[in-house]
Formats: sequence, structure tokens, C-alpha cells
Amino acid sequence: MKFRDTAEEEPQLNITPLIDVVFLLLIFFMVSTTFSKESQLRIKLPESSEDAQQTEQPRFVEIQISAEGQYAVQSSEDKTAKPLLNSSQETLLRAIELAAGGQKDIDIAIRADRKTPHESVIRAMDSARRLGHTRITFVTQRAAPDEP
Repeated sequence: MKFRDTAEEEPQLNITPLIDVVFLLLIFFMVSTTFSKESQLRIKLPESSEDAQQTEQPRFVEIQISAEGQYAVQSSEDKTAKPLLNSSQETLLRAIELAAGGQKDIDIAIRADRKTPHESVIRAMDSARRLGHTRITFVTQRAAPDEP
């Protein structure tokens, strides 16, 4: 008995579900990735007319001050600034001391919002001075060029 030859169909691989999974993974990674450095406090820096010469310092401590006078302290090894529980000078002193690791020869950078109360900036400077830090700088942004 002779059977009729049937045309064999080639097996097909449906990749539609695979493409769906790849797109979902792509969206997940895009949403979960951080693209820019963000600080804990929302700060609008004051403008300066000239660029200060930037020198590379291996260690520094940055004191961030919001427009409401709230503080956050960050050392050069930390990825994010740690907001302080209150704005008292004792709390600020302890946070600067911990971030500096006991060193006195490192830079202290003050990043204050342009609407920060003067008292908050002076408190940060005084706290750094009381701990023996003498190299204090202010972080500003370049002024936008005036358009005619």
C-alpha cells in the first residue's frame, strides 16, 4: 500500500511574545534609571558673572540649604545628601563633623537657594568655622547672557 506524500510544513517560531517582553523590560529600565544628579532639597542657585577656577579636591563636604532654611549635608563619598532633622546649630555641627570624618583641611561648599534666609547661611558658615574649617566656598551657577 502506497501512502500519499504530504507536504511537510516548516515549523514556525512566533516571536511576538518575546518582543513584548523586551519592550516591557526596556520601559522598566528607562523608568527605574536615574539620569541626573539630584539633591534632596530643591535649590535654585544664585548667579555669578564669572566662573571661579575649579580645582579638584579629593574630599569635600557640601552643605545644602533650601529656601525655607532646611539643611542637608553630603560628603564627597556619599551619593545623596542627608537631610537634617532640624535646623539647630548643634545638629548641623554634628552632621558636618561626621561628613568631614574629623579632617580639618577639606573644602566646605555651601549650596544655598537664592531665597535662603541670610541667618541660615551664616549659621552654616559659623558651624564650619567652629569645627576648624577655613576653606569655605559657595556654589553658584553661571549667569545667563543678556539678550539684546
